[in-house]
Amino acid sequence: MDIEKIIFVSPLNKEIKVLLKHYKLKKEFRFLSEDELRNEDLVWADALATFQTKADYDYSKLKWVHSLGAGVDNFTYQKEWSDSVMLTRTITSFGERISEYCLSYILKDLQLHQQFQSQKSIRQWKPVTPKMLKEVRVVVYGTGEIGQTLARALSVFGVKVYGVSLSGKQKEYFHKVLSIARHTEALQEADYVINTLPLTTKTEGMFNEAIFHHLSNTGFINVGRGESVHEKDLLNALECKQVRFAVLDVFQTEPLPEDHPFWQHTDIQLTPHISAVTTAKEAVECFVGTLESLEQNKPLRNKVDGTKGY
Repeated sequence: MDIEKIIFVSPLNKEIKVLLKHYKLKKEFRFLSEDELRNEDLVWADALATFQTKADYDYSKLKWVHSLGAGVDNFTYQKEWSDSVMLTRTITSFGERISEYCLSYILKDLQLHQQFQSQKSIRQWKPVTPKMLKEVRVVVYGTGEIGQTLARALSVFGVKVYGVSLSGKQKEYFHKVLSIARHTEALQEADYVINTLPLTTKTEGMFNEAIFHHLSNTGFINVGRGESVHEKDLLNALECKQVRFAVLDVFQTEPLPEDHPFWQHTDIQLTPHISAVTTAKEAVECFVGTLESLEQNKPLRNKVDGTKGY
C-alpha cells in the first residue's frame, strides 16, 4: 500500500510531530485538531490517524484509518465500514496498564484498606485476616490481547481466571473460556467481574439485570466501554448487594455529568478514563510500525474487522 499524505488529529499532535521527525519519513503531514478537520482534508489524504473525530465523516476516500487508541467504536459502532479502507488500532502497553489498574483495586479490596482506614479514624484495633489472591475467582469479559494480558497477570498470583468471549475459544492463562451463551456458569462464584470488551451492537448494554442477578457480593470493574453497562441496573445491583462495589473508568457520557448519581455513590469508585492511556511515544511507535508493514505488505496484528468492530 502506497501512503504519501497523512493527517493526524490528536491532542498529542505537538509531541507526535516532534517524535515523527526522528523517523525521517518522506511523507506529507497535516496536524489538525478535531475542530479543524474538514472533508476536504480527507479528500487530500491517504491516511488518517486519530483517537476520534467530532463529526461522522466519509472515510471511503482514504486508504487507511488508524486509531490512536485501543478502541475503534468511533468508526464502526452503528456504522457501515467500507472494505476498501484499511482499519487498524494501536497496540501498546494497554494490557499491562489495565492489568495494573485492575490488580490495584482487587488488592485494595482484599487487603481491606477501606475497613482499616475506617477503624483508624475511630482508633479501633480490630485485626482481620485479609483474603489472598489465590483464593479468588475472576471472570474477565473479553479474551483478546487486553483480556489475555490481564489473565496472565492475575494467574501469576494463583487467581482462577475465567474468560468470556463470543466464540468460547480456549486461550492461554484462562482456567476456562466460556461463550456468551454459557457465560453465566462462571458468575455464581465470581469474586470479581471485569469488562474489557469493545463496544459493538452485541456488547451494548450487556451488563444489565440479566447478568447482575447471577452475582452475589461481587466486585465489578469496567475498563471496556461505558455503553456496555446499563447504568440504572448497576445502581439497582449495588442496592441489592448483588454488586458489592464498582470501579468504573469509562462512561456512557464523558466527562461524566456533574449531576450524575455515580459521583455521590459510596460504593462506586470513579477514574477519568485513565486505565489505558496512549502516550505520544507509544502512539508514534505503533503508527510507524504499522505504516512500514503496510508499505511492505507484511501481516498486521492490529488490523480490525470493520464489520465486527474489533
